[in-house]
Amino acid sequence: MFSVACHHLTKTFSRDGRPIRPVDDLTLTFEASSIHAIIGESGCGKTTLLRLIAGLLTPDRGEICFEPASQRPKISTVFQEPRLFPWLNVRDNIRLSVRHDPRALQEQKIDEVLELVGLKDFAQLVPAELSGGMAQRVGLARALCPQPDLLLLDEAFSALDALTRSRIYGEFIRIHEVRPVTTILVTHDVMEAVLLSSHVHKLHQGRLQKSYRIDLPYPRTLATPGVGVLSETIFHDFMQQPQGD
Repeated sequence: MFSVACHHLTKTFSRDGRPIRPVDDLTLTFEASSIHAIIGESGCGKTTLLRLIAGLLTPDRGEICFEPASQRPKISTVFQEPRLFPWLNVRDNIRLSVRHDPRALQEQKIDEVLELVGLKDFAQLVPAELSGGMAQRVGLARALCPQPDLLLLDEAFSALDALTRSRIYGEFIRIHEVRPVTTILVTHDVMEAVLLSSHVHKLHQGRLQKSYRIDLPYPRTLATPGVGVLSETIFHDFMQQPQGD
């Protein structure tokens, strides 16, 4: 598995003739096979950082290093909306991510990932026939099907209702235990970060403000000892963040 190291990463945009720097001299490491959550207020650089790691943006300064360095990792992204093609069934929506593979290999990978996300009995349904949680699992299956080295989740669960989110959290952890791919999760939800990740990194104005290591057993719920205390600690740190700088 790959680890990711960002060294003095900076990205600047221009808005109304003024420079905006969502990522500002950021140095941060993501350990291989772990789930890392990125949290922070809107505009703190979370999504920009994810797009830089994905190669969708080029940094103005600094570098992103992958280990092992002999090859670039295969990267998959899951967005807030699953972005499924409405005219394709579940199986063919997943197939898009492995369409360049030989047909027999496609079928093998799709069968494996459908089993992994618990959708093997729903492969012929179209998106209109799926619940929100099922559609998000299709998006996750499509991301996992190419067997990526790095999985990026951009507010991937925020559009789901609370009950569906709780269920999919359990599914996500179960899947990660089977395929422990290095995962970076961007979220506004502190509780989600604590329930899912082994590391939480808080950004403020494009820089790393604080990191938390979470040594709590999986699966976690609101009743898991330590979850509430740690969540309250992070919330308190939000309230104490620097103002006006």
